[in-house]
Order: sequence, then C-alpha cells, then structure tokens
Amino acid sequence: MYINSAWKLARRACIALALSLLAAGAFAQQWPSRPIKLIVPVPPGQGADIISRLIAERLGPALGQPVVVENKPGAGTMLGSEQAARSAPDGYTFLAAGSSALAINPHLYAKMAYDPAKDFAPVTQLVSIDFVLCASPALPARTVAEVLKLARDKPGALTYGSPGSGTTAHLAMALFGAQNKLELMHVPYKGSVPAMTDLIGGQIGLMVDSVAVVQSQVKAGKVRAIAVTGLKRSELLPDVPTLDEQGMRGFDVATWTGLVAPAGTPEPILERMNTEVVKILRMPDVQQKIRDLGMSPVGDSREHFTRYIASESTKWGEAVKASGAKVQ
Repeated sequence: MYINSAWKLARRACIALALSLLAAGAFAQQWPSRPIKLIVPVPPGQGADIISRLIAERLGPALGQPVVVENKPGAGTMLGSEQAARSAPDGYTFLAAGSSALAINPHLYAKMAYDPAKDFAPVTQLVSIDFVLCASPALPARTVAEVLKLARDKPGALTYGSPGSGTTAHLAMALFGAQNKLELMHVPYKGSVPAMTDLIGGQIGLMVDSVAVVQSQVKAGKVRAIAVTGLKRSELLPDVPTLDEQGMRGFDVATWTGLVAPAGTPEPILERMNTEVVKILRMPDVQQKIRDLGMSPVGDSREHFTRYIASESTKWGEAVKASGAKVQ
C-alpha cells in the first residue's frame, strides 16, 4: 500500500511538472505581447547605458516589441537593481547590471534589499572592460617589478588614486596591493576625472581605471601604462603587457556588464533572450562599436554566466576584504 501511495504521489508530481512546463512553453510562445523594460542602474551616458541602448535598438525588431531602456541610478546601482529584483518574473523586465550590482555590493554593504544569487536569473554577459594600471610620469617606474620595488623600499609612501572608495577601480588596486603584500596609501576622489588630473600632475603615483578612461592620456604621453589587469592584452593598448606577463600569474581583474531577469522568469523566455542577445553581440558592426568604446563583447551561455557571477563574487569579496571598504 505504501509503495502504491508513493507511486501515486510521484505520478501526480510528474503530471504537475509536465503541465507547468506546457504552460510556460505556451506563455513563451505568446511572449512578448507588449513592450519590454530594460532597467539600467546607472545614469545616461555611462558604459552600461550605452551598451544597453545599443542592444535594445536591435533587440526590439528581433522580438517584435519595443525594448525601452529605463535609467534608475542611485545607491551604488542598488536602487535600479532592487526595482528589477522586485518586478514580476513575467519576461517584461530585465536588468543590465555589472560587477558592482551582482558581485561587489553584497560584500560592500552591510544591508541589501536584494540577493544577487537568489533574486536574479542570469541571461548572458554583455561586455567585459579592461583595467589598466597607470603611473604618473613623475614616478620612476615603467614595469610592475619597478613599482613593487618602490612600494617595498618605502612602505606606505606610494599613493594611488581611485574614483571613490568601494569602486571597482579602488578594489582592483587593493587586490593588487594585497596579493603583493604592499603597504599603499589610497586617495579616494569623486570620480575618475579629478583622480586622473592629479595622476598627470604627480600628486598621486598610481591609478587603476578602465582602458576607456585612460587610453587617451596614455597615448598622449600624459600618464604611463604599466600593465593591463586582465589575462589578455587590450586591443586599444596592444603594446602594454598584462600583470600576468609581468609575474603576477593568474591575476585577472576586469569590470563587466551582463543581462539578468527577476528570478522565476520562465525558462523558455530566458533562453529566447539569450539567443537573441548573443546574435546581436556577434554582429560585426555591434562588435566594432563595443570595441571603439574600450570594451570587449562577450555573449555567453546562461550556465557559463551563472558560474562567472559566482566566481566574480568570490574574487571581489577578497578585494573588499583587502580594501577594508564598508558601507553601512
């Protein structure tokens, strides 16, 4: 009797699962029937916003419905991210989020209104953005080895700037210092521009920022590029070696933007979005526009992006710990 009851329960569960999958499939076939909202948790004009609009412009015709970009900046990307997390998982709200929203903030903030690992379903990584370690022309260092020697000869004397405490640029530099057991002095600024101005003027010795921010100053000879922080050289600065090439084996730090949906969004919709967005990211004109912005197009599977977010959370958690940065 027990076996018979267990079999009936299992049979009912299978039927329920089959019905739910059929319902999800039917829903996905009708989707989308109205405009789709793409939340971007940064102000207009920033990298994630530009990429989102580039994708949305081509995604609308592919899906047969407009994809409307809605900027919701504030609270270190948490305002827009929270709104997306709380949206109905019906395939009509997506979030273009980056390393801050999905991998850094959980370690940086004491309290958060959403959990990136539980509240979002990854769709695909859109772009990756290289960082470059730069030195002031006044600093007598042209290689990583020379930077390390300067830092070790006078612990605490070598300064580095950042766009602000807890930013990806700050945390990348903190990780560089921690892995080399250096005592460096962090000088936070309100944005990349004032930090770069002081780097050029010699008020600070080092700075890490995206290749998009530093490339013009490097090419003009106003600052010196020491190393790229990713495993591959940047197409925009091909003569600059990586940290990995200069002895820091395996050092691989970049910032990125990806596409996610509220957890519970039907699988067929997530798969369709992945397929269409990856197609767009493989278009030659789209790839060229992305590279012109100092970024690298990605477009991976949902499974790969899920694993990548988890590994990035671990990496940036170590960086936050090394930096000592915390936001209440």
